[in-house]
This record gives sequence, C-alpha cells and structure tokens, in this order.
Amino acid sequence: MKIALIGYGKMGHAIEQIALQRGHEIVLKIATANRYELNAANLQQINVAIEFTKPEAAHENVTTCLRSGVPVVCGTTGWNEKLAHAKMIALDNDTAFLQASNFSIGVNIFFEVNKFLASMMNEQDAYDIVMEETHHTQKKDAPSGTAITLAEQIIENISRKNHWTKEQTNAASSFPIIAHRIENVPGTHSVKYTSAIDDIEIIHTAHNREGFARGAVLAAEFIAGKQGVFTMKDVLGFDKL
Repeated sequence: MKIALIGYGKMGHAIEQIALQRGHEIVLKIATANRYELNAANLQQINVAIEFTKPEAAHENVTTCLRSGVPVVCGTTGWNEKLAHAKMIALDNDTAFLQASNFSIGVNIFFEVNKFLASMMNEQDAYDIVMEETHHTQKKDAPSGTAITLAEQIIENISRKNHWTKEQTNAASSFPIIAHRIENVPGTHSVKYTSAIDDIEIIHTAHNREGFARGAVLAAEFIAGKQGVFTMKDVLGFDKL
C-alpha cells in the first residue's frame, strides 16, 4: 500500500515506523515546509492518506485528498464543526473517510466500557461524574478529542446529564472535564462516578504512541479501496457486538 503521511511530527514518525514494519511504502511526506506538495498530481499514486496535523489545517488537508479520490484516515481533533462537510466530500467523490478521536485499540475498548458503565449508572442519581485527562504539553486542544468522545457517550446514556464543562461545576445537569498538560505524557483518561458512599472509576493510560500509530495504520489498511464513511468500530469489528 502506498501511503501519504500528512503531518510529520512525533506521531507521523511513529506511524511511518509501523507502516514500514507492515510492508507499506510512504510515498509522500507532508510537513509545514512542503505543504504545497499536497496536490492532485502527487496524490495520483497514493492508495490512502493518513492525516495527523492541527485543527486549523485538517479540513483543507482532508478535503484535498478526498477530492482527488484518495481515502483518508484522520486523527486530528478539534475541528468537529467541519467533519460533516468532509464526510459529504468523501461520499461525493466515491472514496472513504475515517476520522477518530483516538486510534488506540485499548482506548476503543475503553469507549465500549464507558458506554456500558454509563448505561448502568443512568438510574443511580446518587452518583455524580468527574472526568480528567492528561496529555503532553504539545497537544493543542483541551480537553482532548478522546475526552470529548467519552463525555458525549455519557450524555447519550445518562438522562440527567446534558452537557460538560471545562471547570468544576455544581449544576446537576453537567459534569466537568479537567484537562492537564504535562511534559512527555502520551495520554491518560479517567471517568469517575462519585458518591458519599463510594467511587467507581475507569482509567485508560497510554504508555507510548505506538498504540495510536498502530491503530491508524490498521484503519488505513481497512479503508483502502473502500467507499463510505467509517469508524474504528468498523475497523475493529465492534459493530458486531
């Protein structure tokens, strides 16, 4: 498989290493200095693009690829307001698009556990909710896309909660996501249900970037040659559970 790697920072390097180990070829590497090389002519030779950049650049990067008929795996978060447009471009150009807040297999299992736990806690109104996430200081968006996904799952499954905040709150209908930024932390997310009697807490802690990179390459292998809009549930077969 011939891959265009859009974004060549620490995550891009990790994805490159995994892709090469799995027998793929990185044909095009796009960073800020050579952004002009992301064009229709260079994309003609590409089977799939993997995009990990910044929120302000993601939409243009993704739609440039999709309009060239190149399937895109996107791990950039913080541009949710334009995702629907990108999905439409993918469908209009008969190609594939997969955007995820987190590509780690462990995190995607964590998502399923979070939804199940939230559904069980729906009637347990003695418990309030606090979420925390910790990432490296280079991460631009706060809270993280993964934390927002977890929060949205909670809101979908717990009727007494309808929004999240960035600060501690006493409002019965909301709960906080407390974001921390610390040097050299790949990512930790926790969801705590707390009451006067006891606490219930689930935590996912990443030890390095390899899990995220491996999941992104698996997603690229999955969507290559396909048409449509997909999620990591499709890649991992969780939609069959």
